[in-house]
Amino acid sequence: MEKTMRQPSDTFAVAALLALAGGFLDAYTYLCRGGVFANAQTGNMVLLALRAAEGRWQEAAAYLAPILAFALGVLVTEGMRTRYRGQGRFHWRHWVLGVEILALGAAALIPVGPWNGVVNVTVSFVCALQVEAFRKVRGYPFASTMCTGNLRSGTEALYHGAVNHDPALLRRSGCYFGVILCFLLGAALGCRMAPLFPQQAVLAAALFQLAAFALMCAVDAA
Repeated sequence: MEKTMRQPSDTFAVAALLALAGGFLDAYTYLCRGGVFANAQTGNMVLLALRAAEGRWQEAAAYLAPILAFALGVLVTEGMRTRYRGQGRFHWRHWVLGVEILALGAAALIPVGPWNGVVNVTVSFVCALQVEAFRKVRGYPFASTMCTGNLRSGTEALYHGAVNHDPALLRRSGCYFGVILCFLLGAALGCRMAPLFPQQAVLAAALFQLAAFALMCAVDAA
């Protein structure tokens, strides 16, 4: 049975690090790997439908690849949850982060150019792992690789907290907006770093994930 009172992955610090990684990855794939946002798949689904409706099947297939990679990431995460839950020294989310870090390390070996699609598919896979494994911050549902849901939840909590003079809801709102800010900071850092190191800059996101891994170990051992 998973710990509910003191889950290392539930802290704001871990969520902030993962949001930094999420924002960085979005900026990286957009600036260095063909103008693609690989974190969320709604846009890819829309473009898939548009190209299919236009009869441009080859282009439609290109959008299908990251969608399938994202779905595979969800399946792999659930498999790892089942396989490693309650076993060994590490929490199953540690294993998920390990796979993410290794995948981004492999992506950093792929030169910019014709193989950009492989990197975008890899990032989609990594983002699926992350968003499926890390769903809560301080007990609140959140996402570390996209902001729409966080913006909705944070604004809703802000409204009810202000109207009802509820400090708990205002703190919840602050938590959500803090995560959004970290995502934006990650994207801004990606904007500065990606043009300087268009192939290897993706490793910065892996470093944020590694820091989250270490922080979870430290909290777990405390």
